[in-house]
Amino acid sequence: MLHRLNNVTLYSPSSQGVCNILVAAGKIVKISTKAIVIDSSLLASDHDFAGKRVVPGIIDAHAHITGGGGEAGFKTKVPALHLSQYTKAGVTTVIGLLGTDDTTRNTSSVIAQVYALREEGLSAWCYTGGYHIPLSTLTGSVRKDMVHIEPIIGVGELAISDHRSSQPTFDEIARIAGDVHVAGLMTGKAGIVHFHLGDGSRKLDLIEKLLEETEIPARVLNPTHCNRNIPLFEQACELTKRGINIDVTAFPATDSDDEYSAAESFRIYMKGGFNKEKFTISSDGGGCLPHFDAQGELLHLDYGRCTLLSDTLKELLDEGYKLDEVMPVFTSNVAKLLRLNNKGTLEVGKDADLIILDNENKIESVMALGKWHQKNYKTIKKGGFEQ
Repeated sequence: MLHRLNNVTLYSPSSQGVCNILVAAGKIVKISTKAIVIDSSLLASDHDFAGKRVVPGIIDAHAHITGGGGEAGFKTKVPALHLSQYTKAGVTTVIGLLGTDDTTRNTSSVIAQVYALREEGLSAWCYTGGYHIPLSTLTGSVRKDMVHIEPIIGVGELAISDHRSSQPTFDEIARIAGDVHVAGLMTGKAGIVHFHLGDGSRKLDLIEKLLEETEIPARVLNPTHCNRNIPLFEQACELTKRGINIDVTAFPATDSDDEYSAAESFRIYMKGGFNKEKFTISSDGGGCLPHFDAQGELLHLDYGRCTLLSDTLKELLDEGYKLDEVMPVFTSNVAKLLRLNNKGTLEVGKDADLIILDNENKIESVMALGKWHQKNYKTIKKGGFEQ
């Protein structure tokens, strides 16, 4: 299936100017400032985009692909997301994980959902484990899971500084991080521990101790939800100076003055002059977002939505940030951290995962692995159980 995209303004995510793109077999096979001449009978689609911007598809590095939740009883288990819930948000690659419920859901079910999403046309990988130690694994070993099971790229989301965690010790965390690092070396996979951060007063202290007392490289340690509260975010930003990659979450809007939105986190981080490649944004899509009081009693629930990624992108672009400033935190920064070599940029030979943006910074069309999933604001490819 060949697709020709004519007269697009290409952001790779860096600005490349107006050009034409040819897609074949799920890959970008040609990018040219000149017209691409090919027999029209071979083209599945051929469109002149009149200068509209094309950017890489979003990589969502934190999504509960089997559904999350369960903190307020079985009825609060969030169902798995449908295919179009990702693609409407411009997500063409997703990393699945387990959260609080690593009991009724497990690594096996996450892997199965990865394969299901791949069959539906999305790129997907996953972490082994979940909030708690002992970790939920498939083989009984983090290293064996990563070495022998292709979709597994690391451990996550392992909870620290949270009353729902298993209150892990330094030695337990160090052993897991060491195993993940070695498995990453053996396989060329990401080899990271993706840490869930709660509101606990210890914040990132365990991670700082790992940096100070072990030989584990900083890139292995990847905290998320770093915008959950202001002191946590400030500590996280400082840790990027030591090589840590931090992730913030596109949480639903709240009235709280104690946390930063993903967009506000981006503004503060960039103004602070921190390493631009060490910052990423993910959705927590499908995850339950409970709010507790000081005694651990549930106050109210919300849930993560992938569309908050595209909403955050639009918010920042509407404010005047340039695409080549904003897009890396959703694309190339994520791909580099996760060692997804065919993702994150639009170049010849890489996967044809791309988004067409309209003049209002909204998503007009989405292509994943060389196939249109969204076209002219309409869903044209749905998952197996979508109406």
